[in-house]
Amino acid sequence: QVQLVESGGGLVQAGGSLRLSCAASGSIFSINAMGWYRQAPGKRRELVATITSGGITNYPDSVKGRFTISRDNAKNTVYLQLNSLKPEDTAVYYCNALVARGVGAPVGYWGQGTQVTVSS
Repeated sequence: QVQLVESGGGLVQAGGSLRLSCAASGSIFSINAMGWYRQAPGKRRELVATITSGGITNYPDSVKGRFTISRDNAKNTVYLQLNSLKPEDTAVYYCNALVARGVGAPVGYWGQGTQVTVSS
């Protein structure tokens, strides 16, 4: 089994910054893509950022230039730096990892989520 544990959420004023972390552990051969998603109350879960094992990143326009995803492959950890936060960034942020376990196809795993609240 694989576990993803997120940390770093909290309450911040508009214009502030936060850094989220997500550490993967368990039966891991390698991790392909990792990413962050968010879900606000009453809304669908949406993509925030993804990063491949080779470091190629992808962001939607809503966060491009404000959020930065990075990863430490040796630690099986992905980070999300959130800058210039806006109240509309308020959501539960979820980590996702596509994990190869050595046999079979890679499997996607989710973390438990961490709350980010941005006050105006």
